[in-house]
Amino acid sequence: MEFDYIIVGAGSAGCILADRLSESGQHSVLLLEAGGADSSFWFKVPVGFTKTYYNPEYNYMYYSEPEAQLNNRQLYCPRGKVQGGSGSINAMIYVRGQPHDYDDWARAGNTGWGYRDVLPYFKKLESHWAGNTEYHGADGKIKISSMKEGAHAITGTFLEGARQAGFPITGDINGADYEGATIYDLNARNGERSSSSFEYLHPALSRKNLRVERNVTVRRVMFEGKRAIGVLTSRNGENGETLQFVARREVILSAGSVDTPKLMQLSGLGDKALLAKHNIPVVHELPAVGKNLQDHLCVSFYYRATVKTLNDELLSLVGKAKSGLRYLLSRKGPLSMSVNQSGGFFKGDANDAEPDLQLYFNPLSYRIPKSSKAQLEPEPYSGFLLCFNPTRPTSRGSIEIASDRVEDAAKIRINALTTEKDLHDVVQGSKLIRKIMSAPALRNITAEEISPGPDVKSDEAFLEYFRENSGSIYHLCGSCAMGPDASTSVVDDRLRVHGIESLRIVDASIFPNITSGNINAPTMMVAEKGAEMILEDHKADAAQASKPATLAVAA
Repeated sequence: MEFDYIIVGAGSAGCILADRLSESGQHSVLLLEAGGADSSFWFKVPVGFTKTYYNPEYNYMYYSEPEAQLNNRQLYCPRGKVQGGSGSINAMIYVRGQPHDYDDWARAGNTGWGYRDVLPYFKKLESHWAGNTEYHGADGKIKISSMKEGAHAITGTFLEGARQAGFPITGDINGADYEGATIYDLNARNGERSSSSFEYLHPALSRKNLRVERNVTVRRVMFEGKRAIGVLTSRNGENGETLQFVARREVILSAGSVDTPKLMQLSGLGDKALLAKHNIPVVHELPAVGKNLQDHLCVSFYYRATVKTLNDELLSLVGKAKSGLRYLLSRKGPLSMSVNQSGGFFKGDANDAEPDLQLYFNPLSYRIPKSSKAQLEPEPYSGFLLCFNPTRPTSRGSIEIASDRVEDAAKIRINALTTEKDLHDVVQGSKLIRKIMSAPALRNITAEEISPGPDVKSDEAFLEYFRENSGSIYHLCGSCAMGPDASTSVVDDRLRVHGIESLRIVDASIFPNITSGNINAPTMMVAEKGAEMILEDHKADAAQASKPATLAVAA
């Protein structure tokens, strides 16, 4: 079967691409998804991510390799295995990052990717609570709400504590004043998740020129020489039906920061030594495939409160039932929003050029379960937590295939805390939390610090607490980085794979550097911009093809 465009992966980016490339009706589009449909009730409910966090039906449930600097722990790396991808199972915090993140993309040689270049695409995807402004759009498909109205009362105490500690307060972390404490925005409205699947793909499914194939695994990209011509797939597992799909124009990989480089390597694109190790013929050597992996690592400080918190509402069966009934009747209450309700961007040192730490203040304290059979449950006391992550870690990891079989998960090496800056930022973040928690407003609602506890106060002790307790907050990116040099990057600034015709990558793997915050919004922006580029290039190619041939006339 032939299509103009084949998109691999119906995640946050792939759903947008499928809509934008098919909306004119002029192009046939095939969207391939390894998971099933996002039809469960829990994909709509904001708190539903607790039901998919350890659910293999909807989640690949990847783990990193043992991390040497984190006491050889393997970090949990959930990835969405469902229509909508990780955007169907995340906590929906809507953060663009800071302007300098994108200016750094441009400074790395990526023309058209500075902050002022990408801002129109953020505005294009938004239906924002602030309306049409210099920084926001009101006519986009992703519905953005503020949690200010429904946030728990103690989030206001956090804001006051940050102010007392000398930090600014911002009403719009995605606008002009991105530094300071804030109540976070959410890609949800009226108590329902607003994912790219729900808002872009679902309305497009009735189009005759768009076909979606679910429960289909792409085994490799097919080539004629150095041109991508389609994909080889199997349905319902390794022994299922084998299918080939041909792309007349392009194959577009949107499988995410783990599975896009994995598929590239399985298809013969990557480091020559790695491919030889697994007896994979080299189609084109691209040593940067799978390199440059980045992530945000976070650690939580736990507190027992002197006031009621969400623990008191959600710990008992009666409390859960009341919250559930309230949600069903009004789409309001704690089930209608994220538990990550406030936080913001902060400078660890007042002399820093830009905020280098992100905080999350949760009016609920809970432990991440060690077992996949356990549930996310509140701590058995009135509690809250405050956590931090450095915004721009400089450690770099990798994604590598474990074998020549697509069924085997790739090896994820985050390679955390391998630079002096990252070690410094961990200490700075720990001290920042203690500084804010010492403010009068927060002291008044705190009975005690449960962990790490008051005895942990030296730089060495802060580092050891982070080594033993930190985890990924699931912002893996950068593993097929954009850049002008094919020896250090994978795609050019139009997202075309270096040295290969008719193959692009449009997902978070193209980030040259991680953005300062949650990466779902930047990923959707990349998809909006990428779709426009693909259509522009098609138009330019068609115009060139329609020009009459000219003959040279001898003098």
